[in-house]
Amino acid sequence: MFLLNNSYPIILTPDKVGYVVYVPDFNINTEGNTLTEAIEMARDAIGVVGIDMEDDGETLPEPTAISEVKADSAADIVTLVDVDFGEYRRRNDMKAVKKNCTIPSWLNFEAEKAGVNFSAILTAARKSELKIQSR
Repeated sequence: MFLLNNSYPIILTPDKVGYVVYVPDFNINTEGNTLTEAIEMARDAIGVVGIDMEDDGETLPEPTAISEVKADSAADIVTLVDVDFGEYRRRNDMKAVKKNCTIPSWLNFEAEKAGVNFSAILTAARKSELKIQSR
């Protein structure tokens, strides 16, 4: 059974540049150059490990209560990061999805004659329409 979302405690430790992040429930580390980036990296790390665990049939750990997580120093920040595993999986799933598309016959003829890759054109057009520059 897949867990949809949860909030896990993290410990952010200031470093020379940015923050080192420890996620105790998954026993993983990540880092970020800013506080915001470090939190996003924590969410990403939890998402990657979590969906890998789900795919392997493993049960995700229950979040530790934030009150039970202790910082090593006064400079550390203990906070929660929410992760929606279903949404994370959807956003990072790169498998191809077949779509049915209807275009005029004359345009199909010209495009095939020119060697146009329909999937590449449709993908580029959708990314442009949605203003997505990466992925």
